[in-house]
Amino acid sequence: MSKGINGAGVAIVGAGPAGLALAIELGSRSIPCVVIERNDRVGYAPRAKTTNLRTRAHLRRWGIADQLAAASPFGIDYPTDVVFVTRLAGEQIARFEWAFRCNPARDPRYPEHSQWIPQYKLEAVLLEHARSLPAVQFLFQTEYVEFNQDNDGVNVCVRDESGQIRWISAKYLVGADGARSRVREQIGANMVGTYGLSRNYNTIFEAPGLADAHWHGQGIMYWQLNQEVPSMLGPMDQGDLWFFMPTGIPEGASYTPDEIINLIRLSTGIDLPYRILSSDEWTASRLLADRYSSGRIFLTGDACHLHPPFGGYGMNMGVADSVDLGWKMAAVLQGWGDASLLDSYEVERRPAHNYVMDEAQANHSLSPNQLARDGIEEQNARGEAVRRSVCELSLDKKASEFYGLGVVLGYCYRNSPIVIDDGTQADWKPSLEYAPSATPGCLAPHHWLPDGRSLYDLFGQGFTLLVADEADPSDSVAARLEAEETDIPLKILTCDNEPIGKLYGAPLTVIRPDQIVAWRGKSWPSGLLWRLTARKGISSLQHFSLPADRPRDAAVD
Repeated sequence: MSKGINGAGVAIVGAGPAGLALAIELGSRSIPCVVIERNDRVGYAPRAKTTNLRTRAHLRRWGIADQLAAASPFGIDYPTDVVFVTRLAGEQIARFEWAFRCNPARDPRYPEHSQWIPQYKLEAVLLEHARSLPAVQFLFQTEYVEFNQDNDGVNVCVRDESGQIRWISAKYLVGADGARSRVREQIGANMVGTYGLSRNYNTIFEAPGLADAHWHGQGIMYWQLNQEVPSMLGPMDQGDLWFFMPTGIPEGASYTPDEIINLIRLSTGIDLPYRILSSDEWTASRLLADRYSSGRIFLTGDACHLHPPFGGYGMNMGVADSVDLGWKMAAVLQGWGDASLLDSYEVERRPAHNYVMDEAQANHSLSPNQLARDGIEEQNARGEAVRRSVCELSLDKKASEFYGLGVVLGYCYRNSPIVIDDGTQADWKPSLEYAPSATPGCLAPHHWLPDGRSLYDLFGQGFTLLVADEADPSDSVAARLEAEETDIPLKILTCDNEPIGKLYGAPLTVIRPDQIVAWRGKSWPSGLLWRLTARKGISSLQHFSLPADRPRDAAVD
């Protein structure tokens, strides 16, 4: 192997949320990794604004959920209402209170509420924590160039701001380098699906006084359903910073800053001294990579999936990708997981991506430009009837976008080769509503303990065996002996006087490092940990093929 920066277990290209999450997942387990980022820091562009409750549960696991809460621009008690209006100065049509499950009140189903916060603030919190981990190294203002790999590892070529070329030796390379991923291009993966579902504009602007210039109250997003400029806008950060997003703009349309200001005034009906900070056109698409890996090279986040940002799933899905990939890479590099364990990454994540992307595309199909109606602003009986009709339609069709907890918490890795079916997987069905289930492959059901802690807080960094009151003590002994013999990390958690057996439906349950149920049963089966880590003695991952729901549309370069 070529010489350069040596000893990295994993080289990560991209320091967005997916790349930072992977660095934290690895660094927390003392896996040396280096993050390569062409910019001089993270968080340039204000993109996603919702850190959902699943991502916040991971932040809690990493010990930084409170830091993110403290970074909230308006405080976590700020109402995350989504308000449908004709214009900001016009009639209110519908209101969705505490959208995206951001209500800070404690909920029995999860340990952390969602949080409305600009992505750049999330990235700052992730970066600060990643930098505190001795195993994580950052190379900012450094461009990824290419790689070569062999059976032992990967050589990664990078170029710094002075133009100097150097090589990094690692065991694995992960492309977390976004929609235009160079890593994806170089492994020959194609984005497959539908490009160009709609064209939209995203503008960040200063709007002094706008929050007090309308009567609709506090909220995070106002859908403006007039026919002149159907759009979304909302407050983004302190300093009167707002975003403005006209939807469904004509192909070939472009706007000067003055024209954007005129569109803001026209769409809102409010004339203030606006100042444009940034504008860019973006195209909504539904695209999925036709493969997520090649040898020792893997893709995560937007590098392998893109979909309309309706529902707040995209950035959060990238974090979930990196958590799944991260613990498995750590297992392999630390020797307690077989290399074939990494094959389960795409097997598990691809169906989850398809499920979420279906929901995001359905949400996108009813954007402001599709909800605007002739006569919606008329101040007469006809106008009232139109607004009432749009209100009923919105409440019926858009609630799943703002409250679809099943999309965030309810997916099940039921086809995973490292999840042991107990005979109940066939009965599990996806749903927009979330009903906690301990079916193997599902998220471990949550439970608040009498002392105020979450059950999740007691899980170990490796596997966790939940032992209910009714379990035979000899099973805990057998599990402990197997963990010691195999060097597979296992924490045995005895849940005295807690309704764990009823909640989980079995005396014994094994939880994976990512809080997914891996197995449950009445007695400990010999060799279980070997099966869950793809080590010899099981039928191996090679007998499992990718799901049949792989998209077959034309590839998009």
